[in-house]
Amino acid sequence: MAEETPQTLPATTPIVQVPVKSGEDWKVVVPRRGKQRRKRNNPKIETIEQAPWAPTDIETDPVKESKLMQKIQLCINTLENSKFYSTILNQIQTPQILSYFTSVLASEPKMQMVIYGIGSIDSYETPRLQLALAILIKRKFDWIGDIEVFDPVLSKTESNVLAALGCSVMSVNEQGRRQVVKPTMFFMPHCEAILYDNLLQANWKAEFLNRIVLFGNSFEKYAESILEFKNLTSFDNSVNHLLTIQRFSVEAKIEIVSDEYFRPFHDSSWHFFNLDQDMDLELKVH
Repeated sequence: MAEETPQTLPATTPIVQVPVKSGEDWKVVVPRRGKQRRKRNNPKIETIEQAPWAPTDIETDPVKESKLMQKIQLCINTLENSKFYSTILNQIQTPQILSYFTSVLASEPKMQMVIYGIGSIDSYETPRLQLALAILIKRKFDWIGDIEVFDPVLSKTESNVLAALGCSVMSVNEQGRRQVVKPTMFFMPHCEAILYDNLLQANWKAEFLNRIVLFGNSFEKYAESILEFKNLTSFDNSVNHLLTIQRFSVEAKIEIVSDEYFRPFHDSSWHFFNLDQDMDLELKVH
């Protein structure tokens, strides 16, 4: 399929809340226990969380890289011609969803993309399809900027292929704790709840949250499953930011229209935040 002309955004329009649809057959990855996190606004990003990172393997294999590139290109081509992808494009281009992106961009021309937790794109098709969607979205919309990628499992071969695809592989493990300084789309399908919470904690202030678009697991689904688990056994409070933010966010569910895309994208949603700049976000302890 010929590459389409990148799409630009319309002028800013008001954000309107939309209801979130519920689904079935959803499983949550129970967050691991960890050290107690701050519960006040505007938490500091601890340097211990910002550990330098590099692939553990140092060998490069051009043949292996070529084969992996072919696998990813196949996923991109297959996804680009699918009904699932056209459905996502149609959703993004509705006036309501476009208005959310426009609000996040404000006066900035580009929204950078950060991909956390992509997994091994060499070993599994699911992360390859997730990466393919991110790449196609960037190609389609000219207001999407550079793509940064991180997962501690990435190999040197995978890092080289990602670079060849125009992505930048991070040299630091941020543990999801990036405080935004400009409009940013965090692309995080099927990450653990604790990683979403780390991101929210690092940006727990209206001026930061309003710069974020998040593509990932439904927060509503997480909340339902986490609270259900809490009623069954002991539970720590390591995901209170995720549970609290629901009251201040808009969630737009991704429609799965074919079975082959269920595994990589089931129960995924767009998350948008629209908070008054002077709002004091009180953390709700569950």
